[in-house]
Amino acid sequence: MSEDRELNELMQIRRSKLDELRRLGIDPYGGRFITTHSIREVVDGFDQLEDKSVVIAGRLMAKRTHGKASFGDLLDFSGSIQVYVRSQDLGEDSYDLFLKYDIGDILGVEGTVFRTRRGEKSVAVKKITLLSKSLNPLPEKWHGLKDVELRYRQRYVDLIVNPEVREVFVQRSRIIALIRRFLDDRGFIEVETPMMHHIPGGATARPFVTFHNTLGIQLFLRIAPELYLKRLLVGGMEKVYEINRNFRNEGISTKHNPEFTMLELYQAYADYNDMMEITENLIAFAAEKVRGTRSITYQGKEVDLTPPFRRLPMLEAIAEYAGVDMTTVGSDQEARELAKRLEVEVAPNATRGKVINEVFEELVEPHLVQPTFITNHPVEVSPLAKRNHVDPSVTDRFELFITSREMANAFSELNDPFDQRDRFIKQLEEQKLEEAKQRLADLGKKSDLRLALSDDKAYRIDEDYINALEYGMPPAGGLGIGIDRLVMLLTDSPSIRDVLLFPTMRQREE
Repeated sequence: MSEDRELNELMQIRRSKLDELRRLGIDPYGGRFITTHSIREVVDGFDQLEDKSVVIAGRLMAKRTHGKASFGDLLDFSGSIQVYVRSQDLGEDSYDLFLKYDIGDILGVEGTVFRTRRGEKSVAVKKITLLSKSLNPLPEKWHGLKDVELRYRQRYVDLIVNPEVREVFVQRSRIIALIRRFLDDRGFIEVETPMMHHIPGGATARPFVTFHNTLGIQLFLRIAPELYLKRLLVGGMEKVYEINRNFRNEGISTKHNPEFTMLELYQAYADYNDMMEITENLIAFAAEKVRGTRSITYQGKEVDLTPPFRRLPMLEAIAEYAGVDMTTVGSDQEARELAKRLEVEVAPNATRGKVINEVFEELVEPHLVQPTFITNHPVEVSPLAKRNHVDPSVTDRFELFITSREMANAFSELNDPFDQRDRFIKQLEEQKLEEAKQRLADLGKKSDLRLALSDDKAYRIDEDYINALEYGMPPAGGLGIGIDRLVMLLTDSPSIRDVLLFPTMRQREE
C-alpha cells in the first residue's frame, strides 16, 4: 500500500471517529478548560504533589493499551508526563471512549499524582475531557533531510514532534528579552518607526513594492529603519533602539531570508568605538545568560565571545589572510587588474574602494571565525558613515564577523548634510545602473517588481532626511545587529530557517 493511500485511510478513520463522537453528543472541539498545573510543574514538584489531585491538559503523543488499563504520554508546552488510565477508575463507557482517542488528540486530564512500580512519575486518571480532535496523523519520522522542507512549511507539526525545535524558539524569545534588558539598563528607549516608506533608504538593497489605494501612492516595505531613527536624534532623543522586521527582495540562503529581524540603535555624542563596546558586551552578556559561558561551540567550532574582540582594519585583514598588499594600489584601473589576477569578480567600472571590499568579502570573510571587528571600510561602500579624519578615503565604520558571518554593522554617523547629499547622489546613480543591468539580464521574464521600478520612483533622494540633517544632528554612533544570525550562533543552528518560525518558502505546486 502506498504511503499516500495509507495516510488517506487513516484520515478517513479519524473522520469516522469524529462523526461517532458527535452522534454520542460529545463536542470534539471543546471550550475553556481550567488547569491547576503545567506538566513541568507536576514533574518538578512531584515530591510535594505525590498522592494529590491535579488537572492538566496537553496532546496525546503515545498510547499503550493492556486490556482494561492503558498508559499514555501527554505533552504540553512545558514537557510531557505519563498518564495511567484504568476502566475501574473511569468507568466502562469513559474508558471505551478513551480507547477511541487518537495520537494527536488534545485532552484535559484530572487525576492523582503517583509513581509507578518502575519509578516513573505519572498521573492516575480519574476524568478525561476531549478538547480537540486531531484529524491528521502525526508523522512517525519527522527528522531527516528528506523532510526538512516539510518541517519548515508545517512548523506547527515540527513544534509538536521535535522538542528541540521548541527550545530554539524559547531561547530566541529569551535572547530578545535579554537584549532589551541590556539596552534599557543603559538608558536606551525602545521606539517604533514606519514599516512602509515613500523612499527606500538606510541600506543598499532591492525593496518590495506595494500600493496604498486611498492615497494613490506607491510605497516600499522598509529595507532598514536607519533614516527614521536618526531623525529622532535630530529631535533630541539621544539613545534609541528598535527591534523589528526589515524586508529585502533578494536571495534566499542559509544566511538570508527576505524578511528578517534587526536591532538598530543610535546614541548621540558617541562614535563607532562606543558601538564596539556595546556590541561585544551585549553579545557576551547574551551568551553567558543563554549558554552559561562565553566560550561556546558553533557547528563544531570553538568560539570565544569574551570581550574585547579583535580589531582589524580591512586592508590589514586582506594582507593577513589573502597575502595581498592593497596599500600599493593607487588607481581604480590597478585595483580592477589586481582583482582579475586574484580571480575576484568585480564590475567593469568598479572603483578602488569597491574592489577592496569585494576582495575582502571573497578572500577574507571565510577566515573570520573568532569575533573580529573589521574597520576602515572604503567610503564608496559606506554611504551613511562619517569619513575618517586621517584618511578620508575610508570611514569610521566596523562590521563584526563571527563564524565567517557578518553579525553587526556600525559607524560614526554622517551628520554633514552636504556630504550626505553628494553620497546619496552617487548611490542613486549606482542603483539605477545596477537595476538597468538586471532588467537587461532578465529581459523577457515577467517581473512586476522591475516594471514598478522602471519608472525610477524607488530611486529618489530622501529630501526630508537631508532637511532633518540641516536642522543639526548631533555626532552619533549607530549599530545594527542581525537578530536571526545572533540566535543561530547562540542556539547552534546551521540555517536561518531553523530560527524563523515561518521562513519564506517557494509556493508549492498543487
